[in-house]
Amino acid sequence: MRLRGLSLGRSLPAACLLLVAAGAGLPAARAELPEPLQRALAGLGVPEESVSILVQRVGGTEPVLSHLPGEPRNPASVMKLVTTWSALELLGPAYTWRTEAYFDGPFDGTTLRGDLGIKGHGDPFLVVEEFWNLLRGLKRLGLESIEGDLVLDSSYFDVPPEDPGAFDGQPYRTYNVGPSALLVNFKAVQFHFLADPVNNRVHVSTDPELDNLEIRNRLTLADGPCTGYQGGISFSIEDPDALSRVVLDGAYPASCGRYSLSRTVLQHDTYLHGLFRALWSDLGGSFTGRLVGGPIPVDAALVQSWQSPSLAEVIRSINKNSNNVMTRQLVLTIASELGEVPGTEVRGGELIAEFLRTRELHDGSLVLANGAGLSRDARVSAQMLVAILEAAATGPYAPEFMASLSIAGLDGTTRGRFDQDSGNGVMHVKTGRLDHVSALAGYVHANDGSTYALAIFMNAPDAHRGLGQDFEEAVTRWLHTQL
Repeated sequence: MRLRGLSLGRSLPAACLLLVAAGAGLPAARAELPEPLQRALAGLGVPEESVSILVQRVGGTEPVLSHLPGEPRNPASVMKLVTTWSALELLGPAYTWRTEAYFDGPFDGTTLRGDLGIKGHGDPFLVVEEFWNLLRGLKRLGLESIEGDLVLDSSYFDVPPEDPGAFDGQPYRTYNVGPSALLVNFKAVQFHFLADPVNNRVHVSTDPELDNLEIRNRLTLADGPCTGYQGGISFSIEDPDALSRVVLDGAYPASCGRYSLSRTVLQHDTYLHGLFRALWSDLGGSFTGRLVGGPIPVDAALVQSWQSPSLAEVIRSINKNSNNVMTRQLVLTIASELGEVPGTEVRGGELIAEFLRTRELHDGSLVLANGAGLSRDARVSAQMLVAILEAAATGPYAPEFMASLSIAGLDGTTRGRFDQDSGNGVMHVKTGRLDHVSALAGYVHANDGSTYALAIFMNAPDAHRGLGQDFEEAVTRWLHTQL
């Protein structure tokens, strides 16, 4: 593929400055859309004023396609590009998070006659396997029995109480889980359902198994086809404060066989407490103590510091899978590492905005909100996002950043999207979708070796119900005809 009629112009910094300055304090520029894209919007019933597009060659000076590029739009999860690239630049791709274990009491080689403390520093990827390895490290020290309590210290972040259902009324969905300096396994449990016609029941199991989570299985086994939302399973929690009593109701068709769903349960500290007890018991350890909140005493002995995967690896999970809470952990980490402890989401956002201003990439349109795009208030312009994408593509961490994006049609959130005429396999992109919002941004790769940054935003009624995706693919298909 090749782009026709474009030449390499001024250096990136000047091009970025021109692009961003063009929209600062001025009305958003509007250019006439190509006729195929006009037809596409008309067919979808979406006004042209509801769409912003910018496509520009990295290092070039003239856009391939530009329509209302300076208009602030809600980018949904495309906002994660701003946060993850800023984190790469501010923290470095080799940055890792530590989770520390402390002994607060005498240890004779096998028995701790005191408390075990665990202090988090915001590891976004402390999943069950990672936490199990941390505990195995304690076993390698010879620890068998803990006679004190489990002290959990999450003081590295300052996260005020929040309602996880405030955004969309779905408080138990994993995408709504809130951040914590001691985030473990995203506070999620996988519920597995198995039809058991022999005993006329629905067998329910969980992963992980938590003894402080009560499950009331009221499911009945039904005849008929496997249809309906969630196989007819209704999930609710009886105690909205502790989140420790799950109720499963409904009629589950035997023809569904196996089914699973993931939900968040408990609170951050009680989840970790339950997981600790389960894993420590599996490892042959003994513990009968209580759960105690931190901070860990200053004279406690640090015995282990578990290191997370590198930031370069973490942002692959964030951008390819569009993980909200991991992104929020980044914002808080920036606040704690570059500001004061405990870090706050507000301070993290301020530091990111300051960084973008020093790079002359901030056109005034950015409202970062929580940094993940899970917000009705988040805003950024297409021109600002493309300027950031251009800076990322020519910066020292370009390979790490680009590798974090979905390969169009092949993996991540675009798996199964795009055909050979609309960018399959020749784009690295990030998707975004909220109610009435759809967005696509990233890079298009041409056969001549050129790379183009693109941003497509649609903020319109029902944009999330396929209208946005249809238009994004119309744009990439049109680009394919120009390449």
